[in-house]
Amino acid sequence: MTTLSTFHKNPDNHGKSSYPLQRLLNYGSQYRRQIWLATLFTIINTILDLAPPWIAGIAIDIVVQKQESAIANFGVKDIFWQLVVLSVLTVIIWIFESLSQYGFDRIWRNLAQNIQHNLRLDAYNHLQELESAYFEEKSTGALMSILNDDINQLEDFLNYGVHDIIGISTSIIILVGGSFLILPASITLVAMLPMPFIIWGSLNYQKNLESRYADVRERVSFLNSRLENNLSGINTIKSFTAEGYESCRLTRESEAYRRSNTKAIKLSAAFMPLIRMLVLVGFVALLFWGGLTANAGKISIGTYSAIIALVQSMLWPLVDLGEIFDKYQRSMASTNRVMNLLDTPIRITTGDISLPTDKVRGEVDFAQVSFAYPNREAIIKQLSLHIPAGETIAIIGTTGSGKSTLTKLLLRFYDISSGTITIDGIDIKKLDLHDLRRSIGLVSQDVFLFHGTVAENIAYGSFDASDRQIVEAAKVAEAHDFVIQLPQGYETIVGERGQKLSGGQRQRIAIARAVLKNPPILILDEATSSVDNETEAAIQRSLERITVNRTTIAIAHRLSTIRNASRIYVMEYGELVESGTHEELLEKDGIYANLWRVQSGEC
Repeated sequence: MTTLSTFHKNPDNHGKSSYPLQRLLNYGSQYRRQIWLATLFTIINTILDLAPPWIAGIAIDIVVQKQESAIANFGVKDIFWQLVVLSVLTVIIWIFESLSQYGFDRIWRNLAQNIQHNLRLDAYNHLQELESAYFEEKSTGALMSILNDDINQLEDFLNYGVHDIIGISTSIIILVGGSFLILPASITLVAMLPMPFIIWGSLNYQKNLESRYADVRERVSFLNSRLENNLSGINTIKSFTAEGYESCRLTRESEAYRRSNTKAIKLSAAFMPLIRMLVLVGFVALLFWGGLTANAGKISIGTYSAIIALVQSMLWPLVDLGEIFDKYQRSMASTNRVMNLLDTPIRITTGDISLPTDKVRGEVDFAQVSFAYPNREAIIKQLSLHIPAGETIAIIGTTGSGKSTLTKLLLRFYDISSGTITIDGIDIKKLDLHDLRRSIGLVSQDVFLFHGTVAENIAYGSFDASDRQIVEAAKVAEAHDFVIQLPQGYETIVGERGQKLSGGQRQRIAIARAVLKNPPILILDEATSSVDNETEAAIQRSLERITVNRTTIAIAHRLSTIRNASRIYVMEYGELVESGTHEELLEKDGIYANLWRVQSGEC
């Protein structure tokens, strides 16, 4: 495969130089045996593909030279038996040519499917391990473009492009070497005259096309981002009658993609006619000088016929270099994007201390914790907070005060800038990341349901739960009554993001999911903020049951939902400014008391 690793060097998006094809081959090193086997079949097939012109030339020599033919030199003088030998040899060559074609076609295509499959899974699994900050910088559409379009782009090149490159390389080596052995050097040099120009032009063409296809891949990711964003927000578009505006924005993205492709096509389309003219020069020169040489008796008529056919079979495939390089550059632009994703470092790494869920007491401590989102001022400032095991505490504060950020830090969606967070006295950075997150249940105001059944969404994360356990969890969350009234009950499809259900129904399914998970630590992040009073009362009843003997952190705007908490903390600008029970905070007549009066209608 050394032929495949001699392409132009390309700088990737991280600023370091690399051979994209070499990166792909390194990734596929586990398939080294299949690659070599497919390469062997390709070489054998290419060699056997060159046989028919020679067979035709030998047949002509048998008819013209009779007892002086090449086969006659092996002792077979009778023309009938010479033709029999040639026919048998042809059948054997044809059979092996067909078998080798079956071999390389099957192996290359299966190899393409296997690499695609593994690359997509590895890229997705790596993506899942990246920190939340990464997803804030990348759009969903752009990531979908890498996981789907870019990886699929490799298929055509792996299916046929690699085979074509090996085949052309093999043909050139055999025919150039063979021509020097059997033809006068002058004819061989004339026939090969366009070869350096073809190779030089191909490499320069590939170099210029490289940047154009990199731009094409970027443009298609922007287009996918726009489409994904608009489809997700279709109701918002409709409610603001912004269809025309979004259509114009999509038109701009699609037009940019079209222009980028047009630039690449302009260069790609020009290559083939230029190569055709260079091939024509070599072919006509061979036709002319070879004919004169054959007429002078320096080579046989059969050899002249075979060489014309063979050189044509070598030169004309060079015309396809444009299409081969086109596939190559498209796939290499995609390869770099996929490999760059795989090379993205995982910044939040797991610890090595195991903490089984049944061993967690649930004591949580924030000690002098500070945190800032990338390129922003600190949102948590030297915060200390002790949460005893099994108690329910509440955190309130204005929007942007850092309440929800605390829960993200506890789950290690982000790592703190300074300080420590511990569970049962163990720094969470030292805990096995999966153990940490398994011990925490999160019910947020932004409920995400997956496309699937109600039962599947309740059992999400508790995949071995029985039907009875799912129903019991739904009853605790006061979801059972509305679920059994759905068209297919627990087997009802909720739709993408649960769009077939109301906000209150989605919220109760999320609570049922947390009940089934049965975590020792429960986080309620505005769990009742977007539901009506009746639904809130139902949710509140279920929360009172599931928080018993469980460490619970409740974040709320509605103070009525947290008045019975063991301790309430008021947060402002990343700091805890008040704390106490509901009654104690009212007596302090501070921020909490003012909020209570506003929400209770006392002022």
